[in-house]
Amino acid sequence: MKTRIILLTLLLITSFAHSQAKKWTLKACIDYALKHNISVRQTELDAKDAGIDKSDAIGNFLPTVNVGMSHSWNIGLNQNITTGLLENQTTQFTSLQGAVRVDLFKGLQNINTLRRANLSILANRYKLADMKDDISLSVANGYLQVLFSRENLEVARSQYAVTEQDLKKTRELVESGVVPKGDLLEIEATAATQEQQIVNAENELRLSKISLAQLLLIDDYENFDVADEDFMLPESDILDNSPRSIYNKALTFRNDIKFSETNVELAKKDLDIAKGALLPTISAFYGYDTRISYQDRAVATGEFETVGTQFFVPSTEEQIFGLQPVSQIRGPLPFFEQWTQNDGHSYGLQLNIPVLNGFSAKNSVKRSQVNVERTKNQLEQDKLDLDNAVHQAWNDTRAAYKSYEAAGKALEARQEAYNYARERFNVGLMNSFDFAQAQARVDNAEAEFVRTKYDYIFKLKVLEFYFGIPLDEL
Repeated sequence: MKTRIILLTLLLITSFAHSQAKKWTLKACIDYALKHNISVRQTELDAKDAGIDKSDAIGNFLPTVNVGMSHSWNIGLNQNITTGLLENQTTQFTSLQGAVRVDLFKGLQNINTLRRANLSILANRYKLADMKDDISLSVANGYLQVLFSRENLEVARSQYAVTEQDLKKTRELVESGVVPKGDLLEIEATAATQEQQIVNAENELRLSKISLAQLLLIDDYENFDVADEDFMLPESDILDNSPRSIYNKALTFRNDIKFSETNVELAKKDLDIAKGALLPTISAFYGYDTRISYQDRAVATGEFETVGTQFFVPSTEEQIFGLQPVSQIRGPLPFFEQWTQNDGHSYGLQLNIPVLNGFSAKNSVKRSQVNVERTKNQLEQDKLDLDNAVHQAWNDTRAAYKSYEAAGKALEARQEAYNYARERFNVGLMNSFDFAQAQARVDNAEAEFVRTKYDYIFKLKVLEFYFGIPLDEL
């Protein structure tokens, strides 16, 4: 028993440690965000509604069938079939009805409604895909921000490690009387500043992780982290393409453009449906009904009986007596026998011609025409927005790449200047203040190089995204 408890405990600890050590890749982040994002889930529900609307549209082609049944009790003055007198009694009746109706022609509204439902399903797909594109961009930006913060922290720590070596060496030189104590104080101030930069970089990294975790709807901020990747600057020839060529290609697959184009088609179908209300409609109908009584009935026996004098002939003083059939009181006929005896059928065609309906049908057509123009204008606006976005992304990427190249050259120059200053400082040809300034300049150059690197990467990914290159890999 103890052995099982120990094994179970070890298993739980191992599972916990495994969950703690999970590192998220960009693809895993995007997949998780697309699966759990609330807006995506809401749009998926809209897509289900569109599927239900299509089912309604298909149902419009089917006939309507209604069946009814009623059972009634009549209490009050009714004729007694035995005595022929009016008496207070209770009678019961059961009636059954059935009706079938089908539209033969309805101004093509049913056909256009079905086509509209199919377009609505397609529009919801484009809308969902466009939303996923936006979320993917946001996740990629947040992921790159984490990588930037992590690399910025590593730069700060490596700078501090170099300063620690300089601090140790300067302290030895001060103790030996080679350099004044002021040089040591200057290096210590530089080290303190770099310690503060490390703290700030750690906070920035923590906040960037929290921001990405919140975007993914993950509340375990402390254990959330991205994968440790040997990140290299991606190679791309996207800038060899002109903004116009990128825009033309984006028009062929961008989901926001497809969504706007589908909205135009939806508006046109709404117009067709509205015009259908101005046309005559033809429908066929069939009805069936029957009635069952639970009252006793008088049934003829085939015999006759003499009743009072019917005629008197004065000339012959002859009385003529009448005869009437003899009937017998019996119970009601069987249920199904009455069903067939009392049933009735009705069927025919019905034509409805709209003549005057308060201008509602004509105004509906006019509103639909206005909406068609509105969706066309929105499509043109979306194309203009895409054109501007592509040109902006192309210019931003080009400028970011130039800034990255310039930052790299500046870092290289600052690094050489720092190495030269360090050599002079070590031999006592440079004071600590000038050396600290050289170190501060190289620190700023390294930070700027990291910043421009990730700025270029994100803007490059945005531009590639407009060109149809997926975002799930860096």
